[in-house]
Amino acid sequence: MATSKQYLAFIMDQLASLDDVSYRAMMGEYVLYYRGKIFGGLYDDRLLIKPVDAALTLLPNAPLEKPYEGAKPMVLVEDVDDSSFLAMLVDAMAGELPPPKQKKKAT
Repeated sequence: MATSKQYLAFIMDQLASLDDVSYRAMMGEYVLYYRGKIFGGLYDDRLLIKPVDAALTLLPNAPLEKPYEGAKPMVLVEDVDDSSFLAMLVDAMAGELPPPKQKKKAT
């Protein structure tokens, strides 16, 4: 089951208070970026985020779930209705996210 465009629109609206949140469609799902860094994604109408310390601290009882078979577990954000908490959560994670991978230059 792919993530619906309605769920994508809802999550993007919830994060609208943050500057520079974007997404990329990938095989029926969506990878989410903040300031150019991947912080999570939408998988089967679920918001999953990287298990960095800030996420684990702010969501201590959140279950870890795999976005797809063979993937590393991610933190499931169950309560997506509180937009101010979601924005604070993503912003708190920003400093712990790895920088984007540099694309190889064509030779």
